[in-house]
Order: sequence, then structure tokens, then C-alpha cells
Amino acid sequence: MSENKKYDVREWKKKLAPFEQSRVSISLRQLLNSVVPFLGLWILAYLSLNISYWLTLALAIPAAGFLVRTFIIFHDCTHYSFFKSRRANEVVGIITGLFTFCSFEQWKRSHTTHHATNGNLEKRGVGDVWTMTLQEYADASVLKRFAYRTYRNPIVMFLIGPLYIFLIDYRFNAKGASKKEKRHVWMTNIVLVAIIFTLGSTLGWVNYILVQLPIFYVATFSGVWLFYVQHQFEDGYFQHNENWNFVEAALRGSSYYKLPKLLQWFSGNIGYHHVHHLNSRVPNYHLEAAHLSDPKLQEVPTLTLRTSLKSLTFKLWDDRENKFIGNRDIRMFLLSKKAA
Repeated sequence: MSENKKYDVREWKKKLAPFEQSRVSISLRQLLNSVVPFLGLWILAYLSLNISYWLTLALAIPAAGFLVRTFIIFHDCTHYSFFKSRRANEVVGIITGLFTFCSFEQWKRSHTTHHATNGNLEKRGVGDVWTMTLQEYADASVLKRFAYRTYRNPIVMFLIGPLYIFLIDYRFNAKGASKKEKRHVWMTNIVLVAIIFTLGSTLGWVNYILVQLPIFYVATFSGVWLFYVQHQFEDGYFQHNENWNFVEAALRGSSYYKLPKLLQWFSGNIGYHHVHHLNSRVPNYHLEAAHLSDPKLQEVPTLTLRTSLKSLTFKLWDDRENKFIGNRDIRMFLLSKKAA
């Protein structure tokens, strides 16, 4: 415990406090170099429909990158880390949330819960990737096993899931949502309908879909992939409530996704996910500096584009070995259980 814990929560809070200081000039510059290029590329993609749809699809890729950056701004605002002003975070967060089809209050609640419970086996289910333990899967009904395998199938999770989450799931209130959150969700839906109706009516519905869908699809796919690999890696961290530790969950249960500089820029430094989980009040543009400030922050699980692909094979958390396992190990366990 002492080696893995490194420091306690208060010590980390003190160490990372200097990086909490948001700077209005940087935040405004990031807004300009994220939202403005996104809007510009969206317009160019629409104009390119008269030239070639292949050109439209090519423009969709960088446009999606800027949409991911816009989402990171939204994400920071829900943590009240992008600006010093609480009100500024809320206003910018609500507006950038519209770009990504997210309600500010809904995401804030579910994501805050995720931060507070990441890796806690007794508190799974809010803002997380559905993860069962090996024993839970062995004890589950045939129907639940089928539902789980379907959910964890890469085609469902990364090709179908992103659109379902952002276009359908986020349109409804979660169980236990506050009145404020419910109001935000429905107001977000109303404004989104108005924006979509205006653009569809003005530009033509087919044209709007041909431009918006590929951009949104690439962006949401990228976002889901980033979230997945940052918590679903072989030697991750899951503990029962009595043994769960916030610092360990951050340092062992959140990966450092070491991306090429260009992708790091487009993803708003979210690859420094261990730092983000240690202190969510550090704005995205200070995460790298915070990571470099302490050697212990560089001793965390590290993934690259190549090594992160292995995460696709992980299906269950083996709480006997404290690691994720794939289909082969699952079959061996189930066969040994039948033999016994």
C-alpha cells in the first residue's frame, strides 16, 4: 500500500495546487484555436459537397479533431477548472456542450461520480465502462452474459456505441437526477432541435447529415476510445470498497496515454489521465507540466498507440490476479469450474 500509494490525498493536493491556476489568456486562446477552426472546417466541408464527397470526408477528420478539443474544454468546464470564475465555466460549458450534444449538468454529475468511484467494485455503474469481474460473469445468467459480451464487442462499443451514447442516451434523464439536471437536459434537447432544424432547413437535410454525421462520428468514436483505454488496461486497478484508495485509483487505475504530439494536442492532453484523476481542478493545458513535476507521476501505467490496441482483448476483471483478462482465460476458468 505505502509504495503504490506514493503520497496521500492531502500531499498530492498540495503538490498539484500550483497547477490548478487557470489563466484567462490561455483559456481564451484555446477556445479560439478549437471552436473557430471547427466551425471553419464545418463550413468548408459543406462547400466541398459541390466538389467531391471524398473531399468532404477528408475535411471531416481534422474537423473531428477540433471537436474533440472543444469537448475537452467542455469537460474542463464541468470540473470548474477552465476559468477561475464559476459562472464563466458554466456559460462556456453549456455552449461547448451543445457542440458535442451534451448537457452540462448531466455530464457534470455522472463524471464527478466517475472520479469519486473509479476502480471501486461496489460503486460501479455511473459514468463508467460496464466491467464485470470473472466471478460475477461465471455466476451470471445466460442472458446477462450475452448482454455483456454484446456490450464489450468492439463493433458495438466503438462503432455503434458512440452514436447511441451521444445521440440517444444523453437525451434522457438518468435515474435520481436533480430537478436542475433534468431541466438542463430538456433545455439542451430543445436548443439542439432548434439548431438542427435551422441548419437542416437552411442547408438542406441531406447536406446537413452528409457533413455533420462523419464529423460527429469520428469525434465520438475518438472520445469513447480515449475514455476506454484510459481505464481498461491489463494491470489496472479495481478494489472492493474497504480496500479502495483514491490515490491508488488515480495512479494505477488511470493510464498515461503517451500520444504523438499532434494527437496529444487534439486530445487536449487528456492522455495525462492519472494527473487529471489526482486533481480534476488542473486545466488541460497544465496537465503535462504537472506530470513532469514529480517523478512518481511518471511511474504510472503507460500506453502508446500500439500497446493500447491490446485493450481491445480485455473483457473481464480477474479479482484473483488483479488484472484484466481476455476470452482465452475466461474459457479456461469456466471449464475448470465445470470440471470441479
